[in-house]
Amino acid sequence: MVSRYYSKELLDAIKSPHMEDRLPRKLAAILYADVVGYSRLTGEDEEGTHRRLAEHLDFISGEVERYEGKVIHYAGDAVLADFGTVTDALICATSIQNEFSNRNRGKPEARAIQFRIGINLGEVIVDRNEIYGDGVNVAARLESLADAGGVCIAESVRTSIGNKLPLDYEFMGEQTVKNIKEPIRAYQVRIRSVEPPVHSSLDLPELELPDNPSIAVLPFTNMSGDPEQEYFSDGITEDIITALSKIKSLLVVARNSTFTYKGQAVDVRKVSQEQGVRYVLEGSVRKAGSRVRITAQLLDATTGHHVWAERYDRNLEDIFAVQDEVTREVVIALDIQLSAGEQARFWASGTKNLEAWEYIRRCMDLLNSGNPERLQEAERLCQSALALDPDYAMGWVTMGWIHHHSVDVGVRYTAKESKESVLGKGLECGDKALELDPSCADAYALLGHCFLGKGDYDQAVAMSERAVSLAPNHADNLALASIVQAKSGRLKGSLELITKAMRLCPNYPGWFCWALGTLHRLMGDTDLAVPAFEAAIKREADFLSLHVGLASAYGELDQQKNAKKSASEVLRLAPDFSIKEYIAGLSYKDPRELVRFENGLHKAGLPE
Repeated sequence: MVSRYYSKELLDAIKSPHMEDRLPRKLAAILYADVVGYSRLTGEDEEGTHRRLAEHLDFISGEVERYEGKVIHYAGDAVLADFGTVTDALICATSIQNEFSNRNRGKPEARAIQFRIGINLGEVIVDRNEIYGDGVNVAARLESLADAGGVCIAESVRTSIGNKLPLDYEFMGEQTVKNIKEPIRAYQVRIRSVEPPVHSSLDLPELELPDNPSIAVLPFTNMSGDPEQEYFSDGITEDIITALSKIKSLLVVARNSTFTYKGQAVDVRKVSQEQGVRYVLEGSVRKAGSRVRITAQLLDATTGHHVWAERYDRNLEDIFAVQDEVTREVVIALDIQLSAGEQARFWASGTKNLEAWEYIRRCMDLLNSGNPERLQEAERLCQSALALDPDYAMGWVTMGWIHHHSVDVGVRYTAKESKESVLGKGLECGDKALELDPSCADAYALLGHCFLGKGDYDQAVAMSERAVSLAPNHADNLALASIVQAKSGRLKGSLELITKAMRLCPNYPGWFCWALGTLHRLMGDTDLAVPAFEAAIKREADFLSLHVGLASAYGELDQQKNAKKSASEVLRLAPDFSIKEYIAGLSYKDPRELVRFENGLHKAGLPE
C-alpha cells in the first residue's frame, strides 16, 4: 500500500533553497483584453479613437467590478484583471463583448472599436497590487488567439466551467505561442447572451408598423469639422423631434433611440425594422462663421425611396426658421392633417437667441446625467440663457427642473432652504413658462413633478395628464407621467404610460427602467424591480437614484451581499449620502411605501 504521506527527505528536495523568500502567490482567473488594430484606428482618428476607447475602458472597469473582479492595470489599449472564479471571469467577458457588439452594430469597420479577450486559470505572483508570472502571460497569448470581438480560453478554464453557462466552445487544438514553453490547449467561446431580459415581467410586443404615419429622425451629421459643434447639430435634431412629437396622429421615435445611430452609415430599412417606423428623416449641418448649411431628406424606410429633400443656405440667425421649415415640409410630405390646436402648438416658437438656445442644450445634457455634482454647472448655464432671453419658455422649464432635481437628490434644501421653498421655485418657473407659451407640454410635466414633491397628488396627476395631451408622442413626458401616476397610486395608468414610452423609444434611457422598477415595487413585485434597476444602471452607471432604488430593493429582499454592493455605489456617487435627507425628497401617496423604501436602505447599510 502506498503511503499517503511524503517523507521529510522528499519534501526537502521539493523545496527551493530560498523558499522562505518566495513572493506570495495565488490561483486566479486572469482576464486580458486588448483592442484590435489600435494603431490603425489612432492613425485615422487619434482624438476620436482615444475618446471612444476611454468610454469602452470605463465600461470594462464597471463590468469587472460588477462580477467581483479587480482591474490590475491598464496598458494603453489593454486591460488586465483577475477574478476569484472562472465563472465570474467568463460571464464578465461575454457581457463585455455583447455590449461592444451592440455599440458597433452598423458602424463602418474602420471606426468600430473591437476587443479580443483571453482568459486563463493559473498561479500568479502577487506583488504590490500587481500580478505576474506564466498565468498572466498565457492569458495575454490567449487574447492574441481570440477572434475580433471574441473570447479565447485555456483548457483549464474550459474544464472548470463545465456546463455552467449557456455557451459553446470550439477546440482550437494545441497552440504554440511566443515565450511559453509548452503548447496551450485553447478554445474559442461562441457567445450567446447571458443577460436577463431588460423588461423583466413587462415584455413589449414585436415592433410593427402602426396604421398612422411613423417617423424616426436620425441625428443630423456635423459637417463642420469641429467636434465642439456636435451639440449644435444634435440640438437641431432634438428640436425637430420635439416639434413632431406634438402631433397626435404621428408616431415619433424618441431621441434616445434614434441617437444610437449617431456617427454610423445607416441602412434606413434596418432603422425601419428596429424602430418600427415607415419614414426616416436624415440630414447634415455645416456651420461656418455666420453662415449655416442644412440638408434634409425624408425617405420611405420600407423601400429606401426618397419622399422629399431640400438644402438650406442661411445666415446663422435664421436657424430656427429653417427648423420650422423642415418640420413643416415633413408634415406636408406625410399628408398629416393638423387640428387647429395642433397647428398652434406645432408652430409655437421658443427663442430667437441662438446663444441662449445653445446654453439650454448644454444645460439639459448636464441635467439628464443624474449626477448631483453637475447641477451647479447646469444652473449657471441656465441663468446665462435667461439673462440673454428672459422670455425663453424652455429656459424657465429647465430652471424649474434644476430646482426640482436639487430636492430629488437631496443636495441643497437640507442645508440652505426647505423642500417646500425649493419646490415653490420650481412651480414659479413652470408658471412663468406657461405665461410665455400656454401650450408648453414640458412646463406641465415639470409642474406635475413639483406638485408630486409637495404631496398634492391630484394636481400632480392633472398636470402630467395635460402634458401628455399636448404632446402625446413625447416619450420623456409619458415616462414622467408614469412616475406621477405610480406614486399617486394609479398603477394601471402608470403601466400604460411607461409601455407607450418604451414603444416610442425602443432604446430607452436608464431612468425609463427605473420608472418600471419603481412601478414593480409598488405593485408588490420587488423581485421584478431588481432586473429593471440593473438594466437602468447598465445604461446610466452614474445616475444616483438608480443605485439608491436598487440598494433598497436588495435590502427589502434580504440579499445582503448585493445590497451592500449597491450601497457602496451610492456612497461612491454621493459620499455624504443620508437616508433621512434622501427620503425627505420622496413622495408616495401611500405612506407605507415610503417606510418600505426607507427600511430597504437601512438593511443595505446606508448611513442614517
